[in-house]
Amino acid sequence: MTNDFTPQIAAFCCHYCAYAAADLAGSMRLEYPPAIKVIELPCSGKLDVTYVLRAFENGADGVLVAG
Repeated sequence: MTNDFTPQIAAFCCHYCAYAAADLAGSMRLEYPPAIKVIELPCSGKLDVTYVLRAFENGADGVLVAG
């Protein structure tokens, strides 16, 4: 029995912290799964629950908030 399920993850990242780290990882040619969609926020404190719910409505299997 094989598991072909690849979860789709919406990653809400703070501009100054987590997004900068994700950008640096790209500059260093480090790879992360293409199923992770990075969404830049001005600040993780600005994340509204509506964005999380909308991510699930649009097909995300999980949500990551990184600050």
